[in-house]
Amino acid sequence: MKKLYIVRHAQKEDEQLQQDDYDRELSPEGIKNAEGMSKIFASKNLPIDLIVASPAARTKKTAEIFAEALKYNKTVMLNEVLYMAFVNELLETITYTFDTVDSMLLVGHNPSLTALAITLVGFKEKFQMGAIMEIDFDCDSWIDICKENAKLISYEFPNM
Repeated sequence: MKKLYIVRHAQKEDEQLQQDDYDRELSPEGIKNAEGMSKIFASKNLPIDLIVASPAARTKKTAEIFAEALKYNKTVMLNEVLYMAFVNELLETITYTFDTVDSMLLVGHNPSLTALAITLVGFKEKFQMGAIMEIDFDCDSWIDICKENAKLISYEFPNM
């Protein structure tokens, strides 16, 4: 069994002139929401073998907040492909994960995460900022994940 937790970065700062989208930080509300969601998630005591995140400022910070709440003592893997990714690039990132990893937390952006959720479990909503989705895959290798062996376990988001 493989377990994927998909996290969309929390609320970001408003766009500023001359600021690249990649560098937009979490807003104060976003930090509060990420901290709240990470504490709720950590309270479930679920093992996380790997955290992978886009290196954009807001996703990196969201991943760091989750890592701290989870007492994750490994390095958060930053993957440039996750910023502005197409769904096939997300799937490739996931399927190339070593099989010694049984549970992965993936922190990314929309519209990619909505497309991934639609592809894997037929999700019919927009993936909200700060949301967490849990998907179980009935297989022993990440390369074998697909919609046929995927099961949506939960989808939670901050009450803004």
